[in-house]
Amino acid sequence: MSKRTRAKYKIDRRMGENIWGRPKSPANRRDYGPGEHGQRRRGKLSDFGLQLRAKQKLKGYYGNITEKQFKSIYNEAERLRGDTSENLIGLLEARLDALVYRSKFVPTVFAARQFVNHGHVKVNGRRVNIPSFRCKIGDVIELADKSREVPMVLEAVQSPERDVPEYIDVDHNKMTASINRIPVLSDVPYPVMMEPNLVIEYYSR
Repeated sequence: MSKRTRAKYKIDRRMGENIWGRPKSPANRRDYGPGEHGQRRRGKLSDFGLQLRAKQKLKGYYGNITEKQFKSIYNEAERLRGDTSENLIGLLEARLDALVYRSKFVPTVFAARQFVNHGHVKVNGRRVNIPSFRCKIGDVIELADKSREVPMVLEAVQSPERDVPEYIDVDHNKMTASINRIPVLSDVPYPVMMEPNLVIEYYSR
């Protein structure tokens, strides 16, 4: 089992929730934490504990984002006009790896990051291998010609497990996608409840 897979399962177990909605998640069978003391009754979390948990869950959902990267995204969300928590969600969903995942070109957010890293994705005709690349409304994301027949891609496209959200226009015949508007929290198909307002409180302490 790869390090990436272990990390993914560890996040699910630690949170006690199937945060990606995957049928193979161990949280479906064991909704308690990992380790020797995982089955102990969980005490009531403090306000700080709730905020930290919300931050870890949202950060973990988007794969291998470091704390430094996530804090940087928060800082940018705070500088933008409007609701900071909604800005945070919009910035996270505008990442190239998130859009590749939302477009159903790959089965998981972890696979999306790796897929972009390996040079399988173009933006407006130019190859981009930076998962955190920020896409703008109207940018055209497409898979490289040789990448369109990768078994993982074909399987993900045909999977009934997820639907493409309305803020993304996808053509699976041409293997292209574009974001038509910046989403707000209610637009994003999270399998579990995300609380970006608590994330903002965590960083605003």
